[in-house]
Amino acid sequence: MTVVTNTQADELAQRVRGEIIRPGDTAYEKARRVWNGMIDRRPALIARCVGTADVIAALEFAHRSQLAVSVRGGGHGVAGKALCDDGLLIDLGPIADVRVDRRSKTARVGAGATWAQVDAETQAFGLAVTGGVDSRTGVAGLTLGGGIGYLARGYGLTIDNLISAEVVLADGQVVTASKAEHPDLFWALRGGGGNFGIVTSFEFRLHEVGPEVMTAQVFYPMTDAAAALSGYGSFMLDASDDVGCFALFVNVPPVDPFPEDQHGKTTLALVGCHAGDLETGAVELAPLAEFGDPMLSVVAPMPYTTLQSSFDAGAPDGGRYYWKATYLDDLSDDLVATLVGRVEPLPGAYSNVFVEPLGGAISRVQPSATAFPHRGVRFGLGISSGWADPADDEAAITWTRDLYAAIAAHGSGGVYSNYMDRDEAERASNAWGPNAARLQEVKTTYDPENLFHGNVELSG
Repeated sequence: MTVVTNTQADELAQRVRGEIIRPGDTAYEKARRVWNGMIDRRPALIARCVGTADVIAALEFAHRSQLAVSVRGGGHGVAGKALCDDGLLIDLGPIADVRVDRRSKTARVGAGATWAQVDAETQAFGLAVTGGVDSRTGVAGLTLGGGIGYLARGYGLTIDNLISAEVVLADGQVVTASKAEHPDLFWALRGGGGNFGIVTSFEFRLHEVGPEVMTAQVFYPMTDAAAALSGYGSFMLDASDDVGCFALFVNVPPVDPFPEDQHGKTTLALVGCHAGDLETGAVELAPLAEFGDPMLSVVAPMPYTTLQSSFDAGAPDGGRYYWKATYLDDLSDDLVATLVGRVEPLPGAYSNVFVEPLGGAISRVQPSATAFPHRGVRFGLGISSGWADPADDEAAITWTRDLYAAIAAHGSGGVYSNYMDRDEAERASNAWGPNAARLQEVKTTYDPENLFHGNVELSG
């Protein structure tokens, strides 16, 4: 392990307002952890930055000390790109202010914020922006990869609502990226990942949503799963843009009101919302309960913040996670049969296999308008395996890879960069497709020495 001397660490501590954490400090073990417990890396030093000036000082220190750099926003990415071994971890967690301008319907968000923090502030004014489906997810990681969530079909990806970003470049220069300033960098940040600099704040356009939205939570037994998944696919192809509904194979939790004889068994859950008028939403979501004989069906209003956090408990911090993903043009009968025939039993208590809807406002943006190119596909499919015991690593990873191999032929060939795990560098071209070459040009312009190399490599 690279050792940073006490003298070096003290020097950095004198230059930043935030906390400097060293190996051996009481706070070190907790500070180096991320959501995915399979990621076990040991930075030589951790800088808990409280502002842009701290980020500049930390970068300059890394240059002089010849340390590798990694950057953590929320630390929720499955691949663990936020952590490096033997380098400097620039932790943006304390930079988490959320300031809402209700007149302009915009928000300025610090790069260390989570979506729970954003939703809490914006929903005070009945406003929201597309923010994933897990409230603990970091704003920075989700946004830089694209940003899929319940509101995406109605209001676009998170990047489609990004107005500007403050960025600290590899040389320490601070710039604003927007359509008017550094437009090439702004283009790349919208879906190209964290390859170009350290974003310290985001400015988003907000929309009138909530504070209550009409929601659907419908759970089908596996005997009805094929019919329900096919029905869901047809339903989403015709659904209005206000509808965002996910289909998930999950384990039935051992709690009421689920039937006791179904506890622990695999089920197909249809979970989503309607972002518009509540009465209209109830009518539009009602068909989700008509694809068979559900064991539980609830179509009712819910606070948007509650919906956003409804998956949090199912994937606890420190669990062990491994993902595979692809895009789909449709939910064909063969694909549905493959999933239903192979998904049970799931390999761990935290596992799910999900289908998420695209289309709507996402598809009305040209593939070349942002770095995110996958505008024409209709669905995303993710295999999100999660378990607790390290002894189950090999079996769970093998199960995930085998299921992916079985369904890969049904995919469109692309992949969402936020869902790429740590062993998938060769799929980078699938993440950015025709935009990869332009991204590499932007990378060469803004980070010619490849300081920010801990992310998915653009040349992969």
